[in-house]
Amino acid sequence: MADRELTEGSPAPLFTSVSNEGEVSLESFRGSTVVLYFYPKDNTSGCTKEACGFRDANDDLQALGVAVLGVSKDSLKAHANFTAKHDLNFPLLSDPDREIIEAYGAWVEKKNYGRVYFGIERCTFVIDGEGIIRKIWRKVKVKDHIEKVLEFVREMD
Repeated sequence: MADRELTEGSPAPLFTSVSNEGEVSLESFRGSTVVLYFYPKDNTSGCTKEACGFRDANDDLQALGVAVLGVSKDSLKAHANFTAKHDLNFPLLSDPDREIIEAYGAWVEKKNYGRVYFGIERCTFVIDGEGIIRKIWRKVKVKDHIEKVLEFVREMD
């Protein structure tokens, strides 16, 4: 689990990971805003809707100098298939060992029909160009989420 609870204003944990587009390092985005979102699984209904929402908003986000990165435990092959199937236009990071997921506190206890298990909490972080977390959304509901993210980055100073 995360060593500390991340809050808005905290430094974002640094990471380097592999993605469907090659190696990605948070440090390489220094000077730019990053929307880092965590999702449970490629090609499931909520995750597909969320990814397609970020895909559709990506031109607007890029115009604001914002990069989108998605993170799940899925393999690079699964990410490649997901990206191709839905024409995604941003990197998906593969984190099978949960290093990034746990650093951001996205590996949580879940309950479903009385069953208790651990999994990825759908959550989103906006990280500014200095590497500071400016906004955190936990337990994200996909409906209207991308609009909230876009509105927040438009209003960032």
